[in-house]
Amino acid sequence: MNSDLKILEPVGILDKTEAPNLRKMVNEIIREGAKIVLIDFNNVTFVDSTGLGTLVIIRKSVMEAKAQLVLCSLNQQIKMLFELTDMEKIFKIYPNREQFLHQL
Repeated sequence: MNSDLKILEPVGILDKTEAPNLRKMVNEIIREGAKIVLIDFNNVTFVDSTGLGTLVIIRKSVMEAKAQLVLCSLNQQIKMLFELTDMEKIFKIYPNREQFLHQL
């Protein structure tokens, strides 16, 4: 696996309680020099508007660091949220981790 790749696997609900933790983790791995950040949503059951807003902020931080943000394994609720807000157009999203790693 690519040493510039860091994978985060949040669990549960990405909301106002958990979103700051994810943002902190991403900022930390960017400071450590990660060039690709993969957030695997396999174990995330729900994302609310705060979680979505945090992902937009994370995307901006990652881009400013000249790194790449990739998402994978979105469940139906999260996919619908992204589609309703047109966020699927600004994020790189893969069906699952295996497909992302295959193209890497």
